[in-house]
Amino acid sequence: MSVKPASSNRPLSPFMIGPYYRAQLTSMLSITHRLTGLALAFGTVFLAAWVTAAAAGPDAFAVFAGLANSIVGKLLLVAYTWAMLYHLCNGIRHLFWDTGRGFELKTAYASGYAVIGASVLLTVAVWAFALVV
Repeated sequence: MSVKPASSNRPLSPFMIGPYYRAQLTSMLSITHRLTGLALAFGTVFLAAWVTAAAAGPDAFAVFAGLANSIVGKLLLVAYTWAMLYHLCNGIRHLFWDTGRGFELKTAYASGYAVIGASVLLTVAVWAFALVV
């Protein structure tokens, strides 16, 4: 007795890229939350280098400051700031989920868009304040 497959056109996994599976906001936010956590870990090495350069003396700090004030250095600092604020905002969202709130699909999407908007606005606010002061 042989078993006939149900359909040869049916996808085998929801993770297949292409016409079978469309990425959802909630899954992309979850992946981004994990990536920003990883970025924060690597960014902490940058902050440790800053403190080490300051402790090593004015020459070492001047070299570090030159790197940090370059275009690449500033882009990395802005990206680090956004990663930190995104991770914070999404962490607050997860705290609400821990209390059993916000699981409805409409609420989950609304809070997801709020996290994106808040992280961008807070990043702009931090850098606007930093450039003024």
